Amino acid sequence: MAIYELACETGHRFEVIQSFTAPLPDCPDCGAATRKIPSSFALGGTAAVPPPPERMPQTWKGTYRGDRDYVTAMRRTAESRQKLEERYPELAGDRRPVVAHEGRYEAAPLRAGDTVPTPSEASGHGHGHSRTHGHTHTHGHESKPPKPA
Repeated sequence: MAIYELACETGHRFEVIQSFTAPLPDCPDCGAATRKIPSSFALGGTAAVPPPPERMPQTWKGTYRGDRDYVTAMRRTAESRQKLEERYPELAGDRRPVVAHEGRYEAAPLRAGDTVPTPSEASGHGHGHSRTHGHTHTHGHESKPPKPA
């Protein structure tokens, strides 16, 4: 059984469920002969673009400690992204390998060939502002007072 959309000469439209071999029924409104008309259809869902390589897991911890199903799904996602970039090179973006992606480089990963920002450009020791927090940053370079005997 199939659903057919039918119309008569006067413009009445209706749907009918019948077999492919059954004769078309007359219009229920006016009794005129009917004909099949192309039906409109819709597809559900949306197309999703696979994420670029920099948004894929970068560490072992990011793969749920190597969960087999998760790693397989990520591999398939990476392969579909690669196929998409082969068809549409403008999506490829920067192909240089990522050298650093954590800490201060989380928002903008450091890639091979990039210049490493100097400490003054990187706002000191990574706090992102110049306030002191009640601690010093000696890193063992200063002389320590002798221990009492």
